[in-house]
Amino acid sequence: MRLKPSQKPDQDTPVRGTADAGKQRLAGYGILPVLAFILAVLVVAASAAGAVKVPFGDTLEIVLKRLGFNVAGTFTDTHESIIMFVRLPRVIIAVLVGAALAASGTVMQGMFRNPMADPGILGISSGAGLGAVTAIALGLTTRSLYFLPLFAVIGAFAAAWLIFLLASKGGRIPVLTLILSGIAVSTFIGAITSLILTKINKYQVLEFLFWSVGSLSDRRWEHVRLVAIPVLIFIGILIAFSRDLNILILGEEESQAVGLDPSKARKKLLFFVSVTTAMAVCVSGSITFAGLIVPHIMRLIVGPDNRLLLPASALAGSIFLVGCDLFARIVIMPEEIGVGIVTSLVGAPYFLYLLNRARKEGTAI
Repeated sequence: MRLKPSQKPDQDTPVRGTADAGKQRLAGYGILPVLAFILAVLVVAASAAGAVKVPFGDTLEIVLKRLGFNVAGTFTDTHESIIMFVRLPRVIIAVLVGAALAASGTVMQGMFRNPMADPGILGISSGAGLGAVTAIALGLTTRSLYFLPLFAVIGAFAAAWLIFLLASKGGRIPVLTLILSGIAVSTFIGAITSLILTKINKYQVLEFLFWSVGSLSDRRWEHVRLVAIPVLIFIGILIAFSRDLNILILGEEESQAVGLDPSKARKKLLFFVSVTTAMAVCVSGSITFAGLIVPHIMRLIVGPDNRLLLPASALAGSIFLVGCDLFARIVIMPEEIGVGIVTSLVGAPYFLYLLNRARKEGTAI
């Protein structure tokens, strides 16, 4: 249809559409301060709760005092010691580990365009487990608390490197080959781990089992100093790659059309995911489903744009793990259960729900 002389194309439409999308994205970013506020409140609440109850107000004053604020504290020295040397380091580890696993899971799901993907697909957890049991078998964990996380990181890196090596073909990493390589390597590593477990004493076996179920018990400031800076840096790097991840989701041809080499981008992202996950599990043990369900739920809330989804998932992952650890500590006080058990109890039903929904919709997993 030809335009009459008096008619003009609506040249403002694309601009208006772009502006509307920008406004929607800006409004979406409003969820980040909300999540940050929820996390801050939960951190104080989790630090206050326990066998020895510390009032929420006193806990907040203790934290603010340690942050350099001038507060007229009415708390006791005993409460301050409990918060600062027992509970707060553990809660901060939960914040870091939850953020790392959720951010890594978000990247994995985006790269593979599959809501079932999570960091465990790379065999990182199994590699970390082999490293941990090696350190225990050698008796190194009795010499320094740093040996177990150090060996766990080495094992995680070795597993990820082996999987990348097996999956690479002509400089490319096919998704299906990567998944199958991860399964094969994880199974092999699991067999070696089981073999080592049969050769060590029962106390060492119990030490490994306690680590492998995922626990934040007895985490101290040394653990925080060990992982805080690396985890925060690599989460920041993953967020910086969010635009590339958005492009990868479009497919191989579309990525190449805009000048992005999908193979190189995927290798970089897989490396950073490996580092981020390894640093997390080295101090927490194997914590399942945090990298699966949190990104999936946040994608339903904030949408698929990774520029927003990644930071939102990191914050939500921290909230999720701090909440699970709080439940693990108080559900059978004065005893506690491993936080990995709680995440499994929450995550397994949700995973089955996703499988059932995919089956009904006839979509591929």
